[in-house]
Amino acid sequence: MNLLLRIIITAALVMLITHFFPSIAYVDSFKTSVIVAIVLGLLNLFVKPLLVLLTLPVTILTLGLFLLVINAVIIILCTKVVHGFKVDGFIGSLIFSIVLSLSQSLFFKLIADRN
Repeated sequence: MNLLLRIIITAALVMLITHFFPSIAYVDSFKTSVIVAIVLGLLNLFVKPLLVLLTLPVTILTLGLFLLVINAVIIILCTKVVHGFKVDGFIGSLIFSIVLSLSQSLFFKLIADRN
């Protein structure tokens, strides 16, 4: 149940971000945003640890700021996989990933505090 709630919240946040930043990102429908949420979860589960491991020296040199670049790459990969989800370039995916990460942290913290 917790996983389903997280997917729905992430899908709603994707819709909300694309609504407030239409020049950066676009999503067709709520169904597409649910698919985006699932694909982002899978990419974060399987691809992101590999990217973090391969770029560990750069991440250490930049004091962890390179993780923002990895998050942007994950968003770009998601746009390649999900049809109907578009993000405008690398800077757009960087902004999208930062806003999504911050909003997810806020909402998941609110839900955890409520329980």
